[in-house]
Amino acid sequence: MTDVPNSPPQSGLIKRLPLIAILSVAALGAFTLRDFLTFEALAANREALLAFRDANYLLTVMAFIAIYVVVVAFSLPGATIATLTGGFLFATFPGALFNIIGATIGATLIFLAAKWGLGEKLSEKMNTSDGRIGKIKDGIDNNQWEMLFLIRLVPVVPFFVANLLPALVGVPTYRFVVSTFLGIIPGAVVYTSVGAGLGEVFAAGETPNLGIIFEPHILLPILGLAALAALPIVIKALRGQKDI
Repeated sequence: MTDVPNSPPQSGLIKRLPLIAILSVAALGAFTLRDFLTFEALAANREALLAFRDANYLLTVMAFIAIYVVVVAFSLPGATIATLTGGFLFATFPGALFNIIGATIGATLIFLAAKWGLGEKLSEKMNTSDGRIGKIKDGIDNNQWEMLFLIRLVPVVPFFVANLLPALVGVPTYRFVVSTFLGIIPGAVVYTSVGAGLGEVFAAGETPNLGIIFEPHILLPILGLAALAALPIVIKALRGQKDI
């Protein structure tokens, strides 16, 4: 009597399907949605949105978070507009909380798709590599929390890149989720507060100042947090040099 063969392992293509789907929708959305998820569209529909929120508050919250998740998960254009909308509809708080929840869930979906499709195999290769690649992986492993917070706090790191890189180096999911949720708080609060003041901006016929995050009184505290996140890495590096 012969043993029943085990089920064949999932092919590499099947594992990559979620990531392929995300990248495909992102590419399609970049061309088809860029004219819809705009500040002008928000301004044109503001009264209808406020009326719907007043009549269906809980439903609006759930729908808003779901839409935010989709925008982030598929890297669709309009993430900044979605953040502004959160402030416009729900004020700085709880609007910032809704924005952070939606962004964290969407980012986690990208992270899991990349980790499932590519990250596990790449991480295994890096773990078994010698030389420079192995040292890079060791350095990341030794400073995971610090690196994760840095890429969230430093404004120059694209959000999509910050979602993919941790998956490709084998970062545990719980670390990614916690560092994403906490790390995006400063930027989310800033942009949500801008959204909360859109009523006056609309009344004046102006556009919001999206460059506010680069103004000194906003940027310097965020860079200070980034410096605190980087401090343990610097200390470890200095200790390593003394041990040589």
